[in-house]
Amino acid sequence: MSNETIGHFINGQNVPDSGRSQDVFNPATGQAVRKVALAARSTVEDAIAAAEAAFPEWRNTPPIKRARIMFRFKELLEQNAEKVAALITEEHGKVLHDALGEFQRGVEVVEYACGAPELLKGEHSKNVGPAIDSWSEFQPLGVVAGITPFNFPAMVPMWMYPMAIVCGNTFVLKPSERDPSAPLFIAQLFQQAGLPDGVFNVVNGDREAVDTLLADPRVQAVSFVGSTPIAEYIYSTGSANGKRVQALGGAKNHAIVMPDADMDNAVSALMGAAYGSCGERCMAISVAVAVGDDTADALVSKLKDELAELKVGNGNDNSNNMGPLVTGEARDRVKGYIDLGVEEGADLVVDGRGLVVEGCEEGFFLGGTLFDRVTQEMKIYNDEIFGPVLCVVRAQNMQEAMDLIDNHEYGNGTCIFTRDGEAARYFSDNIKVGMVGVNVPLPVPVAYHSFGGWKRSLFGDLFAYGPDSVRFYTRRKTITQRWPKGGVREKAQYTFPSSN
Repeated sequence: MSNETIGHFINGQNVPDSGRSQDVFNPATGQAVRKVALAARSTVEDAIAAAEAAFPEWRNTPPIKRARIMFRFKELLEQNAEKVAALITEEHGKVLHDALGEFQRGVEVVEYACGAPELLKGEHSKNVGPAIDSWSEFQPLGVVAGITPFNFPAMVPMWMYPMAIVCGNTFVLKPSERDPSAPLFIAQLFQQAGLPDGVFNVVNGDREAVDTLLADPRVQAVSFVGSTPIAEYIYSTGSANGKRVQALGGAKNHAIVMPDADMDNAVSALMGAAYGSCGERCMAISVAVAVGDDTADALVSKLKDELAELKVGNGNDNSNNMGPLVTGEARDRVKGYIDLGVEEGADLVVDGRGLVVEGCEEGFFLGGTLFDRVTQEMKIYNDEIFGPVLCVVRAQNMQEAMDLIDNHEYGNGTCIFTRDGEAARYFSDNIKVGMVGVNVPLPVPVAYHSFGGWKRSLFGDLFAYGPDSVRFYTRRKTITQRWPKGGVREKAQYTFPSSN
């Protein structure tokens, strides 16, 4: 293991933390590669203080100047893409091509943020009353914070801070302590782009850091992505402390496969959506609902054949399709769900347990796993497994399949595979899910739309990035103005003001 300890980035400086720390592992080898400092309350407070001190000047920096920094930041990100991807793969485990894909989607949000002068324009109305003009402005909140998960250490933070910062706020990021190197390196690139010290700060830590951000009155808003129980805690605690909160939670994403689907392409799409990134995606397809037994039989048969060819190994090898899970605990948890599925009576078609990767015998690997004849009473159906496990459920018609989705507590993403435009339109219009794909298995919105689910997949009113992020990271202020004619005394008006 390296002696390196990942610290924090506060007020433009790399800050060590002499208190608690924990190991950071390479999931492919199972070996600790460095340590990460776990911030004490005082360290988080230092980051908040730095952000608070930087806010007045940054707030008054013209949007076009903020956008120019974003343009330089985007260029630096693109120049360092391979280095960032290597850091992600080393600490998360996902295959390098997948890490680059994640990174690129984050850069696209930075690209969207470059449009700040247009995005932040207010609304103006002349003569709303006699010689009275009215307009609205979008003003920044102040210090805002982001708490992000391990599964997308570069992309999910970039869902948050580029838009928050370009809107005039200052930011404190608490990334996952499991894979901290990429977000810290990206913060240094942001500084190189010309971002003033204190505008963007990174603190590594655990619950102590999270609770400090939630309690500190200087933090005006909190964005979170993670599991539903923690999202609910973040939302309730932050809201109780008077903060604006956006907390994205868990998912159990279903794909409906209709009898008329292009089965070969549907299978290819499901393989990537279920097993890409080892299933550690909040948009992963973990349930395939096959309409009709003939459809189900064909689907399961083809998936079984494809799984026999799935290449699992070290993420540094781009010929692999899937890497390891992020930790040994995560691997054991997913393995426990496979054990449970067998106990519950599901048909285990492909068993990923016991996989050993040559040269990576201590790595946190599981093979792709496939269950058939899963029912909605089973825990493997209801719980978010967050691993390379796909459950096939059989339904007799489309409405039965849709009812399964609508009745589930999560409503993050879903999709349908069909050649029938009428069925696709009905599904898209009526399904109770926030993000819908038609022959698209991972309907993650592009940067100029917004990302978010329904039901217990989102706590708060606004989605992440895109147009909703401008609303989340600003307050609307409406100003109504009139200049009376000089020297003319006007009578008091006792009726409620109107445009008459």
